[in-house]
Amino acid sequence: MQTDEERVNAPDGLEGIGAAVKSAVARAVVGMEREIEHCLIALLAGGHALLEGPPGVAKTLLVRTLAAALGGTYGRIQFTPDLMPSDVTGTSVFRPNEGAFRFQPGPVFANVLLCDEINRAPAKTQAALLEAMQEGALTVDGTCHELPAPCTVFATMNPLEHEGTYPLPEAQLDRFLFKILIGYPSEATEVELLDAVHRRPPTASPAQLGVEAVCDPAALLRLRERIRAVEVRADLAPYVVRLLRATRADPSLVLGASPRAGVMILQAAKARAALGGRGYITPDDVKAMVPPALRHRVILDPAEEIEGGSTDDVLARILDTVEVPR
Repeated sequence: MQTDEERVNAPDGLEGIGAAVKSAVARAVVGMEREIEHCLIALLAGGHALLEGPPGVAKTLLVRTLAAALGGTYGRIQFTPDLMPSDVTGTSVFRPNEGAFRFQPGPVFANVLLCDEINRAPAKTQAALLEAMQEGALTVDGTCHELPAPCTVFATMNPLEHEGTYPLPEAQLDRFLFKILIGYPSEATEVELLDAVHRRPPTASPAQLGVEAVCDPAALLRLRERIRAVEVRADLAPYVVRLLRATRADPSLVLGASPRAGVMILQAAKARAALGGRGYITPDDVKAMVPPALRHRVILDPAEEIEGGSTDDVLARILDTVEVPR
């Protein structure tokens, strides 16, 4: 039987671990294959993921189960209007027996952090995550504290039209590699879901449902190194730039994609290719990563929104019109 390290270092190790994680998550989550893949790509690409959808579509369960399959430490923060930044980062606590203050880490110090309903907290608390997501460290009381490696944030949010939500600032949104939309399942999937869950306890944890860790933090870091080595054809970087510039020129968008968005698209495309068992990316990898990587980085013109258009509609049109490398 192969060890974790042997599977990672095998030629098909990354593809095999990707399949093992998806299989483990499927023990608790019915359907959602595309969403699971996007979460896995975000994690392997070294990014963070924002999951948006109405209540009750298993956003939280998906992240909990993914964390259980990946191993390492797991933290969860339930965002509420009265949540303070120190509730996220931690705080210095006076220890009488030591006669000094000692830092008590908050839940952000985890390999996988779930920020549940992140848009129910005010901007000040949301901003407490900015340094952690960008730098992999936190500064508290003038002291820099390194976060565990890897540290990936998965945040869930309800659509903005729901009561009691705050819009996320552009700077916060830009920290997320992907914005993954989770809607209602198809009729067949919903029937399968009801058939599966009525046999298990309503509060069953992923572990109780047979989800076991198929990876560990050290293995994930090695996988990320392998993804960096995935080849990018010379004509694909110009293709990504053409896509970015098309978003800036499209009249349906009041804000186009930044250069950082292009970096994120290429990194995600490399992770997708590696999960597919390839050491190079194709135009299809780039095209598949554009909607989740850009939908939260561009802003739709209000007039277009009133007419019933969406950001995804505009991105689909751009993908259809920009010339694809052969």
